[in-house]
Amino acid sequence: MNEHETKQLMQSVGANLRKLRKEKQLSLEELSALSGVSKLTLGNIERGDTNPTIGMMWKISRHLSVPLMTLLMPDKSVRISRSGHGPTYESESGQWILEPVFTDLREKMEMLRARLKPNCIYEPEPNHPWTVEIATVMSGTVQLTIGEDTYTLHQFDSIQFSATETHMYANVGDEEAVVQFTVFYS
Repeated sequence: MNEHETKQLMQSVGANLRKLRKEKQLSLEELSALSGVSKLTLGNIERGDTNPTIGMMWKISRHLSVPLMTLLMPDKSVRISRSGHGPTYESESGQWILEPVFTDLREKMEMLRARLKPNCIYEPEPNHPWTVEIATVMSGTVQLTIGEDTYTLHQFDSIQFSATETHMYANVGDEEAVVQFTVFYS
């Protein structure tokens, strides 16, 4: 992503945050108290003056009770998501990359794609209450641990579960695994 695209994304995130905060009738001070993100930082995000971390955006989305991608995606009626074009979020180790695909506010749904390097583990935070996740392995073999149970999924296998439980995806193969997630928030 070049500098211009990054600035556009920051401005879109800021506009989305401001719109959602006002819809929830929250002041910057109130959202700051709820999320633990400072009022100054929230203001900078809303103005598009800073590039927030994914962890920070997660805290904000959680306390606004909206999917994370609601903050990150522009509001358009027809969208095409092309693999490798658009924002991606990479682990510090570079072992996994998360790519937003779509978010639909009306349906309270978001779709993401994850690329997991061989022998890598992706362990997302437990989701908002009453969240359902559907995962489909597009390539590779993945072991999904939900709570204390482990399931092995091969190419085109799908699973549905409550994403409020602790869960972890492990690529147990020798090649990159790709997993498509659809998350429904109720």
